[in-house]
Amino acid sequence: MGARTKARRRAVEILYEADIRGIEVGTIAEQRVADRPLGEGSYALRAATGVASLQPELDAELADCAEGWDLERMPVVDRNLLRLAAWELRSGIVPAAVVIDEAVELARQLSTDDSPRFVNGILARLAAIQAERAEEPQS
Repeated sequence: MGARTKARRRAVEILYEADIRGIEVGTIAEQRVADRPLGEGSYALRAATGVASLQPELDAELADCAEGWDLERMPVVDRNLLRLAAWELRSGIVPAAVVIDEAVELARQLSTDDSPRFVNGILARLAAIQAERAEEPQS
């Protein structure tokens, strides 16, 4: 498992725990750093706090792509995997295909049998929407 993949998994763990416990992501991240150093500039920490800072916007984008699915009804792991991937897609740090592949693989490892396909479908829609927006002429 590559370093970035491990960092994504740790970010999902932080987001999952914050979601389940109803605690701020920053608080969980601080606890995690105390338990097992993440490193000041670690990708896991940057990604988790990045998701937390944009969560309402990311959730709105995901809700638009998850036709017929309320985010609160989704498995907690899936919801947080999708948030992380949406943040990565938005940031442009990693190519969309890599973001989607990594999220699908984490869904395969961490969630239900149906989750990889579900995560792939939502992220493919989100990536297509973002690509369309990027191609639109700016006024």
